[in-house]
Amino acid sequence: MIRGLIFDFDGLILDTETPVFQSWQELFQEQGCQLSLSDWADDIGRAEATFDFLVHLEHQLGRPVDRETLSAPRREREAQLIDQQPVRHGVREYLDRARQLGLKLGVASSSPCEWVTGHLSRLGLYEFFDCIRGADDVLATKPAPDLYLAVLEGLGLQTEEAIALEDSPNGITAAKQAGLCCVAVPNPLTRDLPVDHADLRLDSLADLDLDELLWLLTGQAGWHWDGDGRS
Repeated sequence: MIRGLIFDFDGLILDTETPVFQSWQELFQEQGCQLSLSDWADDIGRAEATFDFLVHLEHQLGRPVDRETLSAPRREREAQLIDQQPVRHGVREYLDRARQLGLKLGVASSSPCEWVTGHLSRLGLYEFFDCIRGADDVLATKPAPDLYLAVLEGLGLQTEEAIALEDSPNGITAAKQAGLCCVAVPNPLTRDLPVDHADLRLDSLADLDLDELLWLLTGQAGWHWDGDGRS
């Protein structure tokens, strides 16, 4: 029986990933250089960056750059773009319906907890969640399963009692390694990345309401769900 949902944050609840990439792309273009998504794709969903944007820029320019002079306005631009982002379609409806069904709700994010809770509070979503775990709560972030295992423990759930909602390949890998059923909901930045290791892909949570999702997945996986009289 499904008793909980675990949400990723960046890119799933709020699309912070597109603003990060856009702000770096703009910086590269200002320097007469190019930045492609394939350069950064492997880092999406991770806390431990393996790709250094400024090293990549220096390689293209053939010279060192003044990192702080370039980075400060880029960070301001990123924050500006993030503040303009709405909650992704269908998220509020899922949270409202999950509460009506008595489901537990968690967040598993590779970002620091302060980042996640700050944005959730700003968006009016913080009170929905029973457990939030971020990069500062585990030894290894996604694609390792630690964050999902920590949220399961915090919610008091077993792996077969929860569904993970993710937008990136690294996040899906983390959820699957934790033993969870995982629904991929890519954002505009991650929609062309490989997410076929998820159990189901949706373009948006607005495409399938929560009741339909639970019925579909519990039927596929051999679980049962007793909401609205279905079993």
